[in-house]
Amino acid sequence: MSVKSCEKLEKSQVALTIEVEAAAFEAAIEKAYRKTRGKIKVPGFRPGKAPRKIIEGMYGVEVFFDEAINIAFPDAYEAAVKEQELNVVGYPSVELMGECTRQGFTFKAVAPVYPEVVLGQYKGLSAPKEEVKVTPEDVDRRLQSLTDRNTRLVSVDREAKEGDTAVIDFEGFLDGEPFDGGKGSNHSLELGSHSFVPGFEEQVAGMKAGDEKDIDITFPEDYHADLAGKAVVFKVKCHEVKEKEVPALDDEFAKDVSEFDTLAELKADLEKQVAEDREKDAQRGFEDALMEQVAQGITAEIPDAMVDGQARQFLENFRTQIAQQGIPYEQYLQMTGIQEAKLLEDAKEPALRQVKMDLAVMAIIKAEGIEATDEDVEAEYAKLAEQFGMDLEMVKKYIQADQVKDQICSRKAVEVVVGSATAVKPEEGPAGEEAPAAEET
Repeated sequence: MSVKSCEKLEKSQVALTIEVEAAAFEAAIEKAYRKTRGKIKVPGFRPGKAPRKIIEGMYGVEVFFDEAINIAFPDAYEAAVKEQELNVVGYPSVELMGECTRQGFTFKAVAPVYPEVVLGQYKGLSAPKEEVKVTPEDVDRRLQSLTDRNTRLVSVDREAKEGDTAVIDFEGFLDGEPFDGGKGSNHSLELGSHSFVPGFEEQVAGMKAGDEKDIDITFPEDYHADLAGKAVVFKVKCHEVKEKEVPALDDEFAKDVSEFDTLAELKADLEKQVAEDREKDAQRGFEDALMEQVAQGITAEIPDAMVDGQARQFLENFRTQIAQQGIPYEQYLQMTGIQEAKLLEDAKEPALRQVKMDLAVMAIIKAEGIEATDEDVEAEYAKLAEQFGMDLEMVKKYIQADQVKDQICSRKAVEVVVGSATAVKPEEGPAGEEAPAAEET
């Protein structure tokens, strides 16, 4: 392999003209012969046993050229990229140049590369930061969450009403026939949760343990196609009615749910927690606004491949999220009528913002000479082990040191920006409004 030329193109692309010489191409032809000979019929020979020269004599010396080019290309391309010390960020487009003969061939590969980044201002910036305030209502909401978590469900011998939980069997019938997804056993349904089709929970109200009832329902017009607008009948049997037993908000409750002896002490701690959480949110918003300014201030010819790759990563993250919610991706597309191409297109704008953010962070790391020491890495591993409740060696097994170093360096880069910045009230922010939130760095 020899690189005939390396030309820089617009949008951070490089055109490599690469020659594969006779010896390397001969080796590729031999590999192509061994790979494909079993598919070539030659009279007098069992499949795969015909000599290469016999096959070439019958079908021409070029019979293995196409496969040999496919075999030779990756190694030649990778060697050229290494020789030219290129940081490629996507797949190349390839074009064969001229004629391919036993003496080899020449091809042109156009590849996107990591762009040259010029930083704008990243020190001495200002951004809005929310003032942290905690009201009695905020504490009450946090206390209500504690109350909800410690509320029990107890069986009652009466008719179910809104707020109760009814344990039911149900089966839906369309034109007298059961339909898919319309059956459940011992299902705990909280009346008023609106988790079932409209009208269902309202008709379960009034049932007692042992009651059976037919419930008439018409599905909404915007329901999925098979049942949209259809009238169905659900046969329902109630096994049990449960009501919430809410604990009294007193000192005993505080002792049960916390390390405090009085409700007043618990409320004071909840107020402190709310303040700390809001301070973290305000600080995160402040940092995001600063980094958004830095990202928008860079100058770089960003290749489309970087944006496309980030958009696909966003899509993969989305697929994972809905899968965790129990929704198959293909089913989601069918239910919503959205094409994957539309999801990718919609992801491109946030993907571009994220790519700019990543480029800005990497440029700061380079400009400031930021490094992650062995001590930094060990401390980060220890922090992760504590966070996930895992053995330290197990964390090291699953998370590579390079990943940890990248995370540490990125965090230090953000600290450089934040450490020299000034927080202002939101109404005093740039152009009199809050700066937009950035993607997570």
